[in-house]
Amino acid sequence: MAQKVQEKGVTGTAPVVDEPGRVRNVVVVGHSGSGKTTLVEALLAATGTISRAGSVTEGTTVTDHDPAAVKQQRSVTLSCAPLLHEGVKVNLLDTPGYADFVGELRAGLRAADAALFVVSAVDGMDAATGALWEECAHVGMPRAVAITRLDHQRADFDETLQTCQEVFGDNVLPLYLPMLGDDGASVEGLIGLITQRVFDYSAGYPPAVRDPDAEHLPAIEESRNTLLEGIIAESEDETLMERYLGGEAIETQVIIDDLEKAVARGTFYPVVPVCSETRVGLDALLEVLVSGFPSPLEHEVPPVTDVEGEPHAPLSCDPQGPLVAEVVKTTIDPYVGRVSLVRVFSGTLRPETPVHISGHGMAERGHPDHDADERFAHLFSPLGNNLREVPQAVAGDLVAITKSGTAETGDTISGKEAPLLMAPWEMPEPLLPIAIVARTRSDEDALAKNLGRLVAGDPTLRLERNAETHQLVLWCMGEAHADVVLDRLRAGGVELDTEPVKVALRETFAAPSQGHGRHVKQSGGHGQYAVCDIKVEPLPRGSGFEFVDKIVGGVVPHNYIPSVEKGVRSQMERGMVAGYPVVDVRVTLFDGKAHSVDSSDAAFQTAGALALREAAEQGQTTLLEPIDEVTIRVPDDFVGAVMSDLSGRRGRVLGNEPDPNGHERTLVRAEVPATELVRYAVELRAMTSGAGTFTRVFVRHDPMPSHLADAVKKEHAAAR
Repeated sequence: MAQKVQEKGVTGTAPVVDEPGRVRNVVVVGHSGSGKTTLVEALLAATGTISRAGSVTEGTTVTDHDPAAVKQQRSVTLSCAPLLHEGVKVNLLDTPGYADFVGELRAGLRAADAALFVVSAVDGMDAATGALWEECAHVGMPRAVAITRLDHQRADFDETLQTCQEVFGDNVLPLYLPMLGDDGASVEGLIGLITQRVFDYSAGYPPAVRDPDAEHLPAIEESRNTLLEGIIAESEDETLMERYLGGEAIETQVIIDDLEKAVARGTFYPVVPVCSETRVGLDALLEVLVSGFPSPLEHEVPPVTDVEGEPHAPLSCDPQGPLVAEVVKTTIDPYVGRVSLVRVFSGTLRPETPVHISGHGMAERGHPDHDADERFAHLFSPLGNNLREVPQAVAGDLVAITKSGTAETGDTISGKEAPLLMAPWEMPEPLLPIAIVARTRSDEDALAKNLGRLVAGDPTLRLERNAETHQLVLWCMGEAHADVVLDRLRAGGVELDTEPVKVALRETFAAPSQGHGRHVKQSGGHGQYAVCDIKVEPLPRGSGFEFVDKIVGGVVPHNYIPSVEKGVRSQMERGMVAGYPVVDVRVTLFDGKAHSVDSSDAAFQTAGALALREAAEQGQTTLLEPIDEVTIRVPDDFVGAVMSDLSGRRGRVLGNEPDPNGHERTLVRAEVPATELVRYAVELRAMTSGAGTFTRVFVRHDPMPSHLADAVKKEHAAAR
């Protein structure tokens, strides 16, 4: 059995459900350091899933099991942690909060039916969290908010709540208020605004429930009225608000029912104060996850096609329906090998059942289209990196498979007899290039093998073998992402180094020039003889290469004219002054000489190359650099800084406009030399506090400024 020894602290068997209504898939999101992993750990301990909560700083948490996460003391990968509460299986998907690992976040959003936003009462919120809220709102994903770290001396619940309401918008309202202890600082309980009851944790977890003290009543009344009005405004009973405003006492159960419906619809967003260390509020949060968040039955199954792309009838979350599941995450475990986290959308996945695995539409990311039939011997419920065997996974559930030979992140698993395909979810483009070099020839083989594994599991990683610069380039999401990737390569036994990334430039002629190519050698026996004269003229950008034959009188035999062209083309590919290809020129062959015995195809190729080199030495050449059009998405507050920075990068701003998909955000469009964008992914993030993103697309080549071109030429000359 491909199962690891159960980890210390994990208790009992894996939770198994037989119908989708008893499943909740919740992605836990928030900025780095907000307390997501600590909260997940506390929920696992509170439900008896683990015997005691681990520590992020000690590297003992369930979800931060990756060596890179332990080293950095922050999540770097998506991790699944299921728990059982009141007969409902809650699959908690702990995601990294750092922007470099947005691919892991996207995978979590794909696998989930609701999102729990974790906001620190100490550090507040970053702009990226606000952008993610808007993204969830765009797709109608239900959301709730947990305000954490209330036991910290600098915690401020009221200020954090106000920030959440300002950033997240309407209907972000607390269900509970924190109750301070006798010292006036520590949080010892919660005050339930709907039930008007106090949940006292001073004696431990679970809390004692009692009536509020007299001093609590004024705080309860104002907050409770605001909450009730927010819930009633979302009620499907249109008479409820009128009755409430008329002074009628609405039954508590009616309010709770309407609250749960509004949360499941994604129109009301409850806020729960939580102290992970003392377990204050964990039971209240679990109640929201189980009773408020929707089951997979209420989540629309993404569209599917057959493997040829023909649309298929819409599917529902039916355990008896056609099997359709998706690989949302693939990792390489040192003990088990390839482990894939799978979300089952339709049907039931069972061991030893033949299935079809399809991966299409990701070829540009290094994932060629592939189809294969496989059979999984075992299914597992993942708890961090611990695998517990389960007999099946019904529609709506999450499960892990091992030892698949072909499954990659984004692949579709379906029935062998009727293969289906889900369109891959949208992934951000990696924009930070890292050039890597294996130290030895033996390392090159290990590097290729390990890179294949990494690319198979991480769609945000793109591998490029640049034929022009002869570099192996890993395109990453940022420096932290690059560090994790390099650490994993080295952990796989690969010795490697990094080097500066080269941008593929071009060379061209700035003015007409002429060149004389003479290749004459006589060393006994058959010699070599070829002479040619050419004229080189610059052409407009993007024109390519033209070769013109103006030989008169047969001074260069007709059969050797293509040889001259071949030699010119060969020299153009090698470059003239900096080793980059020559483009946008017209070469005219107008004179030459040949020998009846010693002339040959090879001799005239050499003469053609020599003629072009002399034309470059005698004439004016220039370097061309690629120009990219960038579209930068930033909060309005950073527009000035971004535009000023672009001018320092020799950029030309084309314009800016309000972002149609973002509140108080602007799209800035500009044309920027690619040489100025090598580290822009890192620098933009630093400039905008992590809130800025950009895309880029090549538009043309333009002449490089002379002082920069001279530096490139000198560097090339020194390297020769």
